[in-house]
Amino acid sequence: MSTATRILIALAAGLILGILGASYAPKPSLAVANVANPVGNLWLNGLRMTIVPLVVALLVVGIAQTAEAARAGRIAGLALGWITAIMTLSAIVGAITMPLLLDLFPMPGDSARVLREALGVTAPPAPVPPFADFLVAIVPSNPGQAAASDAILPLLIFTGLFAFALTKLPREPRLLLTNVFIAIGDALLIVIDWVLKLAPIGVFALAFVVGARSGTAAFGALLHYILLVASVGLVMGLLSYPVALFGGRVRLGDYVRQVAPVQALAISTQSSMACLPMMLKKSEALGVKESTAGVVLPMAVALMRATGPGMNLAVALYVANWFGVTLGPAQYAVAIVAATLTSMGSVSLPGQVSFITAIAPICLAIGVPVEPLALLIAVEGGAAGAADRGGDAPRHHADTWQCDDGRGRDDRRGPGRRRRRLNGRGKPLCLAGRFPLSPRAQPLSTSRIALWDIVSSS
Repeated sequence: MSTATRILIALAAGLILGILGASYAPKPSLAVANVANPVGNLWLNGLRMTIVPLVVALLVVGIAQTAEAARAGRIAGLALGWITAIMTLSAIVGAITMPLLLDLFPMPGDSARVLREALGVTAPPAPVPPFADFLVAIVPSNPGQAAASDAILPLLIFTGLFAFALTKLPREPRLLLTNVFIAIGDALLIVIDWVLKLAPIGVFALAFVVGARSGTAAFGALLHYILLVASVGLVMGLLSYPVALFGGRVRLGDYVRQVAPVQALAISTQSSMACLPMMLKKSEALGVKESTAGVVLPMAVALMRATGPGMNLAVALYVANWFGVTLGPAQYAVAIVAATLTSMGSVSLPGQVSFITAIAPICLAIGVPVEPLALLIAVEGGAAGAADRGGDAPRHHADTWQCDDGRGRDDRRGPGRRRRRLNGRGKPLCLAGRFPLSPRAQPLSTSRIALWDIVSSS
């Protein structure tokens, strides 16, 4: 049984037992909830302690490797520009779509209040600071203090500047420092893996507390969350069609016919990387040049999860609405930037890890509590994990729509060949044999091997 399935079972069992206890033995169940609450919070703190250092390591590695890839040639540079644009557009779509859905289908006020009280987060949200104060605060006077106080946006700005400065170093120290941050990320992923092994205990404890204190409102709230976030992902998936029509200059009927098998494979494998060979083959059928295909599609798979920024931001905005946090234009801008940066750094990570490392920084950046993520991670990873294939089915399904937009072509040498050419100079683009068939946990040093093969030989 996969970890995701165990987490989902723990969530359901905790909620059901908590609700039954509150219905038939309210006093004993509340006493048990008082004991379970510290257990759940202890596990949650175990996750939170890894967020800041892992986000820093991922961002440094992501920027360093992306900058190196851009040096590989004009097509690679243009591809990276489009990847960044699509990721930013994804965050903007999420920032627009989720508030609209919440206006049309609001979360019941009583359910939101009861759940806030059940999670023990009842303090009123902090007021939105004046724009001048906000502008001054985004540049940290002390990066260490920013990290300690969870001031995530100033920390991201400092980390980004550091990473761009790293790209200006000579090749040997540049690769040395990048490898150091890769090793730091690998070590933190091991720590997170240990914490996630205890996730069924932590999630069960928190779910029992919520069930005992909120009753059946918890089930309704989780169903409401699933439907709204899935709707955001559906909107983003549908946007791939106008991208193919106008951006790829492909006839809509041809695109629909060629992308359908890729979508079927995405549903069965829930891995964008596993869909890469078929995306290349179907792109050939759409008449795309091999020189373009050999660069763009593998880079898109390695760097881009097109639905990531939008759906991650949608989760953060849902939690903000849940806890009555009012966001102004400046906070939305911060959220879009944070969603884009953190999503680009976590593409290669398994669903449950990327859910925390990509969404928690957005919540911290806009002043939203992260406690609900401990329950939502069970929904994120468990729904698809019940099939033992990982936790990103809706995301991977839509992501393949975005990748297969008429920019790739099959390599006729066959899948057994380990190298694919970057351009006419014969530089190696990726090790196709290393692409994983599922988004399971793996160290950065192997999960990013495809992109690292580009940069280490350029």
